[in-house]
Amino acid sequence: MAVDYLVIVVYLAGMLAMGWWGMRRARSKSEFLVAGRRLGPAMYSGTMAAIVLGGASTIGGVGLGYQYGLSGAWMVFTIGLGLLALSIFFSARIARLKVYTVSEMLDLRYGGRAGVISGVVMWAYTLMLAVTSTIAYATIFDVLFDINRTLAIVLGGSIVVAYSTLGGMWSITLTDMVQFVVKTIGVLLLLLPIAVVKAGGFSEMKAQLPTEYFDPLGIGGETIFTYVLIYTFGMLIGQDIWQRVFTARSDRTAKWGGTVAGTYCLAYALAGAVIGTAAKVLYPNLASADDAFATIVKDELPVGVRGLVLAAALAAVMSTSSGALIACATVANNDIWARLRGAVRPGGGEHDEVKGNRTFILIMGLAVIGTAIALNDVVEALTVAYNLLVGGLLVPILGGLLWKRGTAQGALAAVAVGGVAVIALMATYGILANEPVYYGLLSSLAAYVIVSLATPATDAAVLAAWRERLAGRAPEPVSEQVPTPQ
Repeated sequence: MAVDYLVIVVYLAGMLAMGWWGMRRARSKSEFLVAGRRLGPAMYSGTMAAIVLGGASTIGGVGLGYQYGLSGAWMVFTIGLGLLALSIFFSARIARLKVYTVSEMLDLRYGGRAGVISGVVMWAYTLMLAVTSTIAYATIFDVLFDINRTLAIVLGGSIVVAYSTLGGMWSITLTDMVQFVVKTIGVLLLLLPIAVVKAGGFSEMKAQLPTEYFDPLGIGGETIFTYVLIYTFGMLIGQDIWQRVFTARSDRTAKWGGTVAGTYCLAYALAGAVIGTAAKVLYPNLASADDAFATIVKDELPVGVRGLVLAAALAAVMSTSSGALIACATVANNDIWARLRGAVRPGGGEHDEVKGNRTFILIMGLAVIGTAIALNDVVEALTVAYNLLVGGLLVPILGGLLWKRGTAQGALAAVAVGGVAVIALMATYGILANEPVYYGLLSSLAAYVIVSLATPATDAAVLAAWRERLAGRAPEPVSEQVPTPQ
């Protein structure tokens, strides 16, 4: 596997080099956290697709295809649907807000009283998303180098932390663009056709497998509905996704670039399910469905191609991990620490803000690596985070964008009632049950509407300022006005 090793080593070295290059561009808070809000359509589309299609979408998507056939595409498909909905209906308005976090949007809309609680919930979600991605390094590096789990997590995690800390969003954007190209070549253009051919083509696959493997709804209607609630709605409100929307050069770029990325996700979903279905024909008795990706890559691909496809899997994990890491650090610094500290220190400037955010990425990165080493399985923890995210934050965020009568008290009630309901229902039905997110979301909606109607409407001046920001007519923040050194 010397050639495969060389491909991977060159890829990893390239990621670090881009981190160093990005450091030279990230001279202001805006450049560091949102790439100066200057990404054009091509780069925006590629990086958005890269962050939403992580290890779960690649390795997990193939595993679902192995287990359920073509209907295994639904998990990644609902991610694509969520990105399409975000891009078409909300991204233009989000981009015009010129904020850095979801909590800042809530403060703008409701008058500055909803940010801390929402920040804590969002921080937990982004932290666990980063941890889950980091654990996936163990699977990939085990196939590549046959090294132990802890070393694999430290190796993969350290590279992501290094380039993310150096250049912030500029480094992550550059690496994500490379990762998008590598994933497209490795998974769509190489692994997909090779897997189908090795399995004997679609006619042989149909002959070898039960008919339910080719039923679009074979995974079950309730499962699909749950995927929609968790992943489609999760795409609408996650800090990691919104922070990419903030990088768009214009609201038009955010809308149409995101639409292209969402469409790409739909194709990627189908590709993963087909690869998994082919793996079922080739290896009908794998111990775990999640082993399907690594097995078919290791046994069926030629030298060199195997290295590129494993680099594609590594790219998928790294893109999600780095995006979640900078989102986690941004929320921790700007929404939690800065508020607890009271205010930005007098005399602090753009350099200080870049230094502070860089420090938080390093701290959060070390926390992510440590947590990933300590946990063997974070599926339940990630489910808790997603349930809290959707159950607690979906209603006040979308309500703030769509319903002018919503109030700060209603938003806080929605977060509190939805969050408590989700936790109580998980304790009653089990963490992986569907009921917590169903009833948690309904209780959050009821609390938001009832409390908003029972309390005075949001101050007219707050709503007027909010409308100005939504329309893109408000003055740019000071950090947006700092020129980029040539």
